[in-house]
Amino acid sequence: MRISELMHKDVETIDADECLRTAAERMRTRSLGALPVTENGELVGMLTDRDIAVRSTALGKDPNVTPVREAMTPTVITCSEDDTLDAGELLMEDKNVRRLVVVDDEHHAVGILSMDDVASVPGKLLRPGELLEHLSLYS
Repeated sequence: MRISELMHKDVETIDADECLRTAAERMRTRSLGALPVTENGELVGMLTDRDIAVRSTALGKDPNVTPVREAMTPTVITCSEDDTLDAGELLMEDKNVRRLVVVDDEHHAVGILSMDDVASVPGKLLRPGELLEHLSLYS
């Protein structure tokens, strides 16, 4: 199975200069836990709801003026939509992430593959539960 068959194709991004309140509102209204961050059309980071809580709210920063770039994770783990699901699973495990940004040939975000997506494929996980257990150690 290819990642393109399982990924969420309706990917929502946010610009690095947007304020955290805008990001949080977008996450709330779209029921998202993460947003790929772009700058001038380029993928530059990933912002999760946890990033907002730990890197901004806990430090007393004002979400109305704090830019996304101050709370985002600057490292984005990506994969291709043509990669196999097994490769995506191994990449998540190796990089200790719960989501992969799926990119096209020009490195533009075209989807998101989450750990939940991988776990939803009956009998597909080579090591059922191991990915979740491994990632839980780092959360």
